[in-house]
Amino acid sequence: MQHILDVVLDGSRPRDLLSIPVPEDYRAAVVLKEETEIFQGLPSKEKDPRKSIHVQKVPTPQPGPGEALVVVMASSINYNTVWSAIFEPLPTFGFLERYARSVPSATGHHRPFHVLGSDLSGVVLRTGPGVSKWRPGDRVVAHCLSVELSAPDGHDDTMLDPDQRIWGYETNYGGLGELALVKANQLMPKPAHLSWEESACSGLVNSTAYRQLVSRNGAGMKQGDTVLVWGAAGGLGSYATQLAVNGGAIPVCVVSDDRKAELVRAMGAEHVINRTKEGYEFWSDDQTPNPREWKRFGSHIRELTGGEDPDIVVEHPGRETFGASVYVTRRGGTIVTCASTSGYRHEYDNRYLWTALKKIVGSHFANYREAWEANRLITKGFIHPTLSAVYPLLNTGDAAREVQQNLHSGKIGVLGLAPREGLGIDAPAFREKYEAAINRFRGA
Repeated sequence: MQHILDVVLDGSRPRDLLSIPVPEDYRAAVVLKEETEIFQGLPSKEKDPRKSIHVQKVPTPQPGPGEALVVVMASSINYNTVWSAIFEPLPTFGFLERYARSVPSATGHHRPFHVLGSDLSGVVLRTGPGVSKWRPGDRVVAHCLSVELSAPDGHDDTMLDPDQRIWGYETNYGGLGELALVKANQLMPKPAHLSWEESACSGLVNSTAYRQLVSRNGAGMKQGDTVLVWGAAGGLGSYATQLAVNGGAIPVCVVSDDRKAELVRAMGAEHVINRTKEGYEFWSDDQTPNPREWKRFGSHIRELTGGEDPDIVVEHPGRETFGASVYVTRRGGTIVTCASTSGYRHEYDNRYLWTALKKIVGSHFANYREAWEANRLITKGFIHPTLSAVYPLLNTGDAAREVQQNLHSGKIGVLGLAPREGLGIDAPAFREKYEAAINRFRGA
């Protein structure tokens, strides 16, 4: 790997990568099929990713038709990494087995290990047959949509394809390693003004937030909309906040502490609710919602907005907050949901939905076009990475645990082959223009 790293760090002769043999194996963060029962009987919060994520050597896959093998300089932790590591809602090895069974070219994904990770920044090392857009040496980031497009369903919106999968979660050889295998159409240009770790942290969450808020497939946000953003300083919420501000909307940002409140204010948000300080309890107990707290929360929002309810609610906590989200949304408004980090079984009072003509929109990652448009906003300096910490590959389990416990702001990065932070910046003059914002959003 050292020869590959030397060429990448030099950057002057990227095609020299073709003369370097592809290594037979590489280090990666994996979970093991033989350990899928290790947390049996434990509550979710006690299932510790540090016990299930192992960094070990795995055999290098060969890129097939339409695929690329990428040198991973950096990656990041998404919540799907946590789900994979605690084997919830079910072990991901079933996904790998079905993928290998249903797609002939994917047989190599069914392994006793699963290389995790749905983000990367790096350099193309090899391409398979039929790849013409990308060449060895190209500096890239990857979005996480893996799709076959063998059915008509996905040709209007690739997220509707029956063979749509999330790379690194429902496929193997994800971004948390020194190498990764992707479909070539997952690749996008690396933002030249960002470092490897900064570039690696946006692909999944920025694209997801873009589809939720901006796309016609989500809420179709317009100027002047009031947008309630749960977890506004987190991985997804920090990008939703920026998209709202840059799109002329009015974000109302819900955070859990003063440090996170300052982060979203740095992004341009004026209306911030510290839910910990306010003591909101949306459930009286595990089985009983608390509508009084929904109403108190709605009153707080109207105090901030001058009497207006949210046109759009960006939902991802799930069970803990969903009842409140449905209640506070304005008449005819939209609750757009992409995850359920606090639980999948939601409960809400349907009277507040049907009689007020509100809509619940399910949203899952983004299609190819949406991911490309979201990445373009970063390359143009409209949206900035939100990165609070960076771990070495060997400490991927620690990084995942931090995300699981919500101890982070923005994203948690993981270095692949990059030996240290701050490398990979190819447009220093352009970066200088946005340096202050990049540092603020990183909490520097």
